[in-house]
Amino acid sequence: MGFPSFRIQPLGDAALLVHFGDAIDGELNEAVLALFHRIRALDLPGLLDVVPAYGSLAVYYDVYTVRQFSPGGVTAYETVAGHILQMHAEPAVAADGAIRKLTVPVCYSLKFAPDLALVAGQKGITPQEVVRLHTARIYRVYMIGFLPGFAYMGEVDERIAVPRHAQPRRQVDAGCVGIAGRQTGIYPLASPGGWQIVGRTPLKLFDPAREVPSLFRPGDEVQFYSIEEDEFENYQSGHP
Repeated sequence: MGFPSFRIQPLGDAALLVHFGDAIDGELNEAVLALFHRIRALDLPGLLDVVPAYGSLAVYYDVYTVRQFSPGGVTAYETVAGHILQMHAEPAVAADGAIRKLTVPVCYSLKFAPDLALVAGQKGITPQEVVRLHTARIYRVYMIGFLPGFAYMGEVDERIAVPRHAQPRRQVDAGCVGIAGRQTGIYPLASPGGWQIVGRTPLKLFDPAREVPSLFRPGDEVQFYSIEEDEFENYQSGHP
């Protein structure tokens, strides 16, 4: 079985976009990640980076290097796009075949959850029910973006799906866990942000000193579990 249909289009002068679709859909994202792994495995001179998203991926390349290995009269864009099109009939299976399963501690205490009561009120349920529903699901990491290490995960239960704030906060602390529509995510760094904050994790999600700076990667499966304030403090002090 080959990849589902996609289209390729230029993305500036030194990149292209492979577009599968616009939906937040697990099968669509699987196809994106399968192609992501295959392109990264290409021994293509000039290939700089491949960045997956929900239903598309961007491929960045060095124009001059690619053209050195291209037939006469063929642009760098046409060369890279041609390699991708050759993969269209190949099996859509991720190169490593492994799905990482991660558990993430979250403190849902009101001290760390300024929007928990607001979400509960909007949905006509208790804060405890919001926590139960948020921790009940296993979420897929669809993409990394917005901030280094920020994982867009989904999909949350419809009973706790709420829109972003109309007016973003000036600062959201690192580790804050938020909901925006059917998505959930964690702020890896202090930043302005408009997601509804329902808890906070003590884990450090992004550390440039680590060999792999980001804790999450696309395709991971993540489940949250609730901890108390003292457990949160113990995690931060290095004694989980």
